[in-house]
Amino acid sequence: MLTVTDHAVRAIRDLMVGEYLPEEAGLRIAAKPGEPASLELSLASAPFAGDEVIEKADVRVFVEPEVAEAVGGKTLDAETGPGGRPTFRFT
Repeated sequence: MLTVTDHAVRAIRDLMVGEYLPEEAGLRIAAKPGEPASLELSLASAPFAGDEVIEKADVRVFVEPEVAEAVGGKTLDAETGPGGRPTFRFT
């Protein structure tokens, strides 16, 4: 299962501010279309059918079934990048 750091929790919260998303919204990790070895992170109003849901504090992360094995056992971390936008990474 994917572990989510406190830094990632704060970064996800920051991304959601002002987005008018429902309370059950979260960050979704999925395969990037057309690029099989790449991941795409995006905000989603709710998990898609079959998504693994990881909750930490008041934040939810949805992991697409097709990438669950690839990120399983890894840690999602974040740092503030240029312009104040978070940069996520897996370790």
